This record gives sequence, C-alpha cells and structure tokens, in this order.
Amino acid sequence: MKTIFIVDDNKTNLMTANEALDNLYNAYSLPSADRMFKMLEKIIPDLILLDVDMPEMDGFTAMRKLKATEKFCDIPVIFLTARQDMEAEMRGFELGALDFINKPFSPPVLIKRIETYTEMDKRIKESQRALQMVYNSTIEVISDMVENRDKITGGHIARTQMYLETLVSELIGNNVYVEETADWDMDLVVPSAQLHDVGKITVSDVILNKPDKLTNEEFDIIKQHCCEGAKIIDRIMIKAGGDTFLRYAKQFAECHHEKWDGTGYPKKLKGEEIPLVGRIMAVADVYDALVTERPYKKALSHEQAAEIIKDGSGSHFDPKIIDAFVSASAKFEAIAKQVNK
Repeated sequence: MKTIFIVDDNKTNLMTANEALDNLYNAYSLPSADRMFKMLEKIIPDLILLDVDMPEMDGFTAMRKLKATEKFCDIPVIFLTARQDMEAEMRGFELGALDFINKPFSPPVLIKRIETYTEMDKRIKESQRALQMVYNSTIEVISDMVENRDKITGGHIARTQMYLETLVSELIGNNVYVEETADWDMDLVVPSAQLHDVGKITVSDVILNKPDKLTNEEFDIIKQHCCEGAKIIDRIMIKAGGDTFLRYAKQFAECHHEKWDGTGYPKKLKGEEIPLVGRIMAVADVYDALVTERPYKKALSHEQAAEIIKDGSGSHFDPKIIDAFVSASAKFEAIAKQVNK
C-alpha cells in the first residue's frame, strides 16, 4: 500500500482528505511543512499532497527545500490550492510539481486524481524496467564478445563485477564517498562494470591470447584498449541520443588502469581526478589478476594478493578504497574461492 502525506494547515481539509484516502493508502495528516519535514526523517512517502498557502513555511518554500535535499528531491508532489491563479500554477510546475488540485476538493475527485498519477507512475516504472532489461542484455552480449576473444582471462568480467559490487556496498555501508555515490543508479553502475575491457575487441588475437609475457611494444598496444573502449562507448551513446545510458561504462573502460599517484594510463590522471568508478574498478581488476592463474603465472593466495593490494594504498590505489577492501577482505576471499573452484 502506497504512503501519502497530506500537508495542510486547515483541519477540515486534512480530515476530508484523510477520510477519503485512509482505506486506500497509508495516509498521514500533517498540519504544517515543519511537521512534514520531521516526519520525512522517519518515513519517505510515495506522494505528498502539499498546501500552497500555509503560515511560517508555505508550499512553494517547502517544495524548494524538498528539491534541495538529496534524500527528498525525488518525492512526487501535488499542490493543494484555493487560488485561481495561473501564475502561481506556473511557478509550482517550474518547481517540479506534478499537478494542482483545487480546494475545496471532493473526495471522489481527490481519489481519481491520485489514481491517475499512480497509474501513470506504474506505467513509467514498467517502461523503465523494460529499458533496464534492454540495457543489461546489451551489456551482457557485448561483454560476452570480449570474453570469448580473450582466452587467457576467462571469467574475468563476471568476477570483477562481483568484486566491484562488494567494494561499492562496503563504501556505502561505511559512509565513504557519500556525496559521490548518492546519485548513483546501482542498476546501471554494477552491470556497466562488465564493459571495462570492451576496448580489447580492437586488439589483435595474436597479442590478446599470447601465452608468454608481452614485449614492451605489445604492451603498448594492449594499453590502448582503455581509449578504444571509451571510443566504442562514445559511439553507442551518440547513436542512443544521449549520455546517460552508458555514462558509467565509459568511465570504467577509460579509467580502470589509472593510478592514484598519476603513473597509470592512458591519461595519467592523479588522485580524485580519476572518476570514482575507475578507482574502485582498479582494485577489483588487480585483485582478480592476482588470484587467478594465467599461462605466464600461478594464482596467488588471497593473503598474498591482499598484501599486494594493501601495499599499493596511496600509490596505485585510493587509500579510502583500500580501507574498504580490508574491511571486506573475507568477502573477497569467499568470492575468489567460489569462482576459482
């Protein structure tokens, strides 16, 4: 059952709205914007019915405060108003209101307007789920193409995605990089990690699957996969008509070999110049390389790999991310044992 806040300083309006909605929704009657913000610290509603004209803090001021607060900015708002004022309505829509309901309202009209919104919201979410499935399927197909060409690092894409998800969860759980991760859509971020090596599509099979150590010239060619990956994703984004679909994927592809001290590639970015997703993937990528067997090396134990990772704090890796790695060390070891059986 959806939760609705009814915010109005008029007791009659509150009672009318509450009686109309109480059997259909979890309805909370709140006599002021101040009380609304106090309740928001406990409950995030699916919809707010917000009176425009209230003492102390009016609806427009409350709306601006909602939109300026990261935790509340996406809550849908419908204004309640006794005004017959087109300018006020335009102001409300500019602030991000879904609609206006004129007072005094009849319960059937109020219910119908809310039903119209909830049905629209349902359809939007269904469309978003469908798009998400297309997005994930596209990423999986492309990443499979990369994986099938690279015979040496088989399973690397799936493993690094699990390590990355573990690190992200640890950072969020420990309130590290809160501002940077607050607007992340995790349904996009984690699957996007699968495309971090997409640029390897452009590398010759002879070099990509060479069983021996690469020469300096061959390594220089391999290093180009970061730039090539970014170019491939750029082309897809242009075709898709925007930059949101694969914005995280491009950062993964371009920046996962950058180093905290600026000695990485391709751009020699330093510190927080490196996008956060790139700094996280750098740890996941190196850890997987260390604990898996390759034709030219044996797999290291988790303990050995963890020591190398920790030694790279402040040089290769972001120290805050290494702290998260250390606290999630047991989870990394469990994943490594599971996927390397």
